Amino acid sequence: MLQVPYEERRQRLIALLRALSYQRRRVVLASGRESDFYVDGKQTTLHAEGSFLVGSLVDDRIAASGLGARGVGGLTLGADPIATAASVVSFLRGRPVHAFLVRKEPKAHGTSRWVEGRGNLPGGTPVCIVEDTATTGGSTLKAIERAVDDGLRVVQVITIVDREEGARENLAAAGYALEALVLRTEIERG
Repeated sequence: MLQVPYEERRQRLIALLRALSYQRRRVVLASGRESDFYVDGKQTTLHAEGSFLVGSLVDDRIAASGLGARGVGGLTLGADPIATAASVVSFLRGRPVHAFLVRKEPKAHGTSRWVEGRGNLPGGTPVCIVEDTATTGGSTLKAIERAVDDGLRVVQVITIVDREEGARENLAAAGYALEALVLRTEIERG
């Protein structure tokens, strides 16, 4: 399955997102905004096939970028399965990229860390921040800020689904280019 072309894997991911994650209903998003649809990315990223597809597509993007990311992670909980899947795929492909997790609150005991997995990533390591669904980019910007504050160098940002509601523009204003595996409009077309 690792040899299946990128676009075929991406189209299969869109089908899974449509079947498992996309819901037409009223919901209040993390940004505080109301929406008439919801993309529950974890239903796909925690699915066996979905995990593989996401991990392989993110790893493809990291490798193809030429930016040299040696770590992949983001704000817990949405980024956790993505980072882990991409890290495993990268190892299977012979060019390991280590996963890390950014906490929403610092650890209350022991090390009081915001970022877990730093032992594998020396200061200044180039990393890729991942997110399952981006709306305004607020959660992604928090993850970037905490990773940078902890000594990592953010060189790439990838979301599984871009809801096309300002995340790309907000991240660009902060100096980061958002790459999306899938756009909301691609899911809705089906």
